[in-house]
Amino acid sequence: MRYGSSYLEEERLGKAFDARLLRRLSRYLRPYIWPFVLAFLLSGGITVIEIALPYITKTAIDSVLTPPWVEITAEKSPIPGAIPLQEGHYLVRYSLLPRALREALERKGELGERYLLVREGDPGSALAAKYPRLFRPIPGGYAVSARSLRELPREELVLLRGKSVRTLGVLALVFLGLLLVRFFLSYGQVYTLQYAGQRIMADMRREIFSHILRLPMSFLDKQPVGRLVTRATNDVAAINEMFTQGLVNLVQDIFMMVGVMVIMFRLEARLALLVLAFSPVLYGLTAWFRVRARSAYREARKRLARLNAYLQEALSGIQIIQLFLQEVRSFRRFAEINRDYYGAQMRSLLVFSVFGPAISAMQHIAIALLIWYGGRGVLSGTLTLGALVAFTSYVRMFFRPLSDLSERYNIFQAAMAAAERILGLLDRPREETGAEVLPALRGEIEFRDVWFAYNDKEWVLKGVSFRVRPGERVAIVGPTGSGKTTVVNLLLGLYRPQRGKILIDGVDLGELDLEAFRKRVAIVPQDVFLFAGDILENIRLWDERVPPERVEFAARRVGLEELLSRLPRGFSTDVRERGARLSLGERQLISLARAVVADPRILILDEATSSIDSHTEALVQRSLHELMQGRTTIAIAHRLSTIRDMDRVLVLHEGELVEEGTVEELLSRKGLFRALWELQFRGALRGK
Repeated sequence: MRYGSSYLEEERLGKAFDARLLRRLSRYLRPYIWPFVLAFLLSGGITVIEIALPYITKTAIDSVLTPPWVEITAEKSPIPGAIPLQEGHYLVRYSLLPRALREALERKGELGERYLLVREGDPGSALAAKYPRLFRPIPGGYAVSARSLRELPREELVLLRGKSVRTLGVLALVFLGLLLVRFFLSYGQVYTLQYAGQRIMADMRREIFSHILRLPMSFLDKQPVGRLVTRATNDVAAINEMFTQGLVNLVQDIFMMVGVMVIMFRLEARLALLVLAFSPVLYGLTAWFRVRARSAYREARKRLARLNAYLQEALSGIQIIQLFLQEVRSFRRFAEINRDYYGAQMRSLLVFSVFGPAISAMQHIAIALLIWYGGRGVLSGTLTLGALVAFTSYVRMFFRPLSDLSERYNIFQAAMAAAERILGLLDRPREETGAEVLPALRGEIEFRDVWFAYNDKEWVLKGVSFRVRPGERVAIVGPTGSGKTTVVNLLLGLYRPQRGKILIDGVDLGELDLEAFRKRVAIVPQDVFLFAGDILENIRLWDERVPPERVEFAARRVGLEELLSRLPRGFSTDVRERGARLSLGERQLISLARAVVADPRILILDEATSSIDSHTEALVQRSLHELMQGRTTIAIAHRLSTIRDMDRVLVLHEGELVEEGTVEELLSRKGLFRALWELQFRGALRGK
């Protein structure tokens, strides 16, 4: 089976990040730039809070749970605020010791035990008299070592550390308060982004649909409907996902990684360097993932495009499949394509299943090394326990954006591919139209040496020339493929001839305002399209200026009374999608009523009575005879019995006008028209 370019276009993928496309998409973002600015600011606030939470935990461990003072051996006070104990011994706040001095003291074995200070007059100072062995006098109070604290009874220990308990309560409240603030910031960020994203999607869908409505039929004829629907739905949603999840989260991830590294270097540079040692491996793994993910994604898209193409074709022709007993063959072909798609998806999943666990494994290896190396520092006194606990949290925060990279990459790649398709559609030139408006359309039509081809190789019309006078009724007949429908398409301005001119009241059709011209033209097609809705709206096509009385008059003119009498709700009856509840003949009657309501100067009938029974056809023919009075009428006819009352007949054959005249004149010439007539009425002629 072959697949056309209409489907294979879905397989093309652009870059995962294309600055040119982003610049073009930015015009949709500009009207809502302030919501995005606010979202970025909220992201910054969320990042700051997330980085602050582990630091609060560190503070609680190092400054509250662990006694904050440490005994050192030195010839003189090493820092301001040191408390002398005895000759060459001082108490200093551990957090105030410079890192270099702390490491030097550790190397010399001059970093001693931790102490808790109890000021004179504190609730716990009375315990000094009860436990003189445990309390060491210092200027203004007492010092209690960490070892001594473990010897105190629980009740007295709580009394002694009452201030620490209160500080823990404050830190817990600060922690909960930051979580609450983070909740509101996250809510504001999500709401703001979704608000802007929904507005952008609405704007894009409106522009895409408006543009599609004004595209030339020469382009739309070649586009599958599903493809155009995808442009306005799935592709727009992919771009929205990039705006609302990709860009902002990417910036937030960058803020997070930079902020985490700054904090880690401030806490302990060697541990931070230990984490950074994984950077080359992370970079190589990310580069591998980017290449493999792109290839796997492309293959999956190819298989999906083929699966969708086959499904659309099979479901559209399911009646033929069933009538000609092709169910087994069709199922086998679908199973083969489905199996290919499954294989492509599994190869894609393999890439993602390797990348995610690999990042997770490196994260846990980094934490293991951190515990081993940092734990030695805690045991030796060069690193606090709180700093080690905070480091483990920061390592997880550092690796989390890398774990999300696969999702971000998919979002950007899908969005760039969607943007390229949408912008390619919007770059298509709209239907060409002139600016001249005829003040009063008389209905004169002239084709002057018109040549036309749907593609450059096959001419459908070859030098066709004819003139229709205002109010004249002209039928166009000919074998299938002779160019009859093409004449109508050119007359309506749906296509432009490559050579020659089409004149309306002596004015080139290319110079006329097509919208104003088409308001004075009505067409009754052979394949009638009805919109979902009731009969009334399908006749007047949602034009509120058309009163119901005029619709009722049109219905009587074309013989719709019998149909309406059978329907319980009359004009308010829902015809369902594409008029599914009505027969072909009933849909054609509604199409005729549309033409009556339009009151056109030029009426085009494309085998208007082909799906109506003989009784209804006689009624409609009388209605059409009245409708055509005073109007220029072009009628495409396959059933030659419908053209007896036409003023003139044009006979087309292989794109050329071969005969022209009244029915009687053409029958007397014994040419192509006579041959066509005899094919349909051979029995009648023999009877004569």
